[in-house]
Amino acid sequence: MTHHVWATVMSGLILLSSATPAAAQRSVTDVLSFLLTNRSIATGDPAQDEAAAAATRDTISRLLLLELATLPTISSSTGFVYRMDRDLGGTVVRSSESFGPVFVDRSLTIGAMRATVGAAYHENRFNKVDGRSLSDGSLVATAARLTGQTAPFDVETVALRLRTRTVTLSATVGVTDRLDVSAALPLVRLTMSGQRVDTLRGTPFVQATASVDASGIGDLLVRAKYNAFRRGGTGLAVGVETRLPTGAEENLLGAGEVSVKPRLIGSAEYGPLSAYAELGYAISGLTDELDYSGAVAVTAAGRVSFIAEMLGRRLASGGRVIQTVAPHPRLAGVETIRLTGVPEATNRTLAVGSIKWNVADTWLISGSLLRSLTSAGLTSSTTPYVAVEYFFGW
Repeated sequence: MTHHVWATVMSGLILLSSATPAAAQRSVTDVLSFLLTNRSIATGDPAQDEAAAAATRDTISRLLLLELATLPTISSSTGFVYRMDRDLGGTVVRSSESFGPVFVDRSLTIGAMRATVGAAYHENRFNKVDGRSLSDGSLVATAARLTGQTAPFDVETVALRLRTRTVTLSATVGVTDRLDVSAALPLVRLTMSGQRVDTLRGTPFVQATASVDASGIGDLLVRAKYNAFRRGGTGLAVGVETRLPTGAEENLLGAGEVSVKPRLIGSAEYGPLSAYAELGYAISGLTDELDYSGAVAVTAAGRVSFIAEMLGRRLASGGRVIQTVAPHPRLAGVETIRLTGVPEATNRTLAVGSIKWNVADTWLISGSLLRSLTSAGLTSSTTPYVAVEYFFGW
């Protein structure tokens, strides 16, 4: 089984490395601008067309950045946690028999002079933006209709196919018995293709097609966590998370800004049942962001954990795609419909179901399914996530 997980991760690395270098082609933002700019409908206000296209491009770019630059990553909490038991003469013992959640952190630390390394792979195919279909060609970018009618006589639609494949490499080190530091580096491949079609009185005409394939590192995530209180498998920790702008912003692989997120982490265990909660608030970066998440886990036979998680985010200025209607400046009785973007607070919620398996000695593998419970932003169907972790100590 471990061989199959490593094969999946290595396949992801191969897919990432096979992409055409982004420097040799147009950027992702260039292609978005090209596809979203009105080509054929005479609106009488090209400046407004350009402004609306730019706002839509910026909003979709921001939504994609929010998915890539602030996407959930495997928690810094490892599957194996240890502590020094002074009642046993300083013997190192496991703090918990549970392997913990996948994305929500837990308060327990890995233990002094111990470390884990891991790799995870997941793939997203975004098919909706703010509840509107993104890929089937029904997204109206610009349209003209007669006043009082609902159906336009001339309409331009855009179809976008967005796909991301990400391999995240991670490591956690126990500095002391209560302090952990960790880092996670995503390697991202983003492919996008699209088509703009003008349908005039029922007859379609292709106006523009374009595609782009970009790959590279994303934003580096660095974390620190201090276990302030613990009793058995129950405890409370404080932490801080920093994202460094190491990804290429023009290809939407990185936010281009530093963000800092203080965190409060709690966990409790009652035999094979455990519960976890985490609260954080990110400042700077793309937008201020309140994160709140929780998880429950059940450990069976000491080798397998079943986990259910809920991940919530409130983005202070996540943005939303909308349609506006304006009268034609020179043609009486004609209205222009434009797709545009507006900045506003949005809420996102993900449900996660996972299984962790201690397949052999200090090897741990996990598989997850993520599904969005809200329609805000860019969303995809159920997203699979697979990870492998190796623990070692000195």
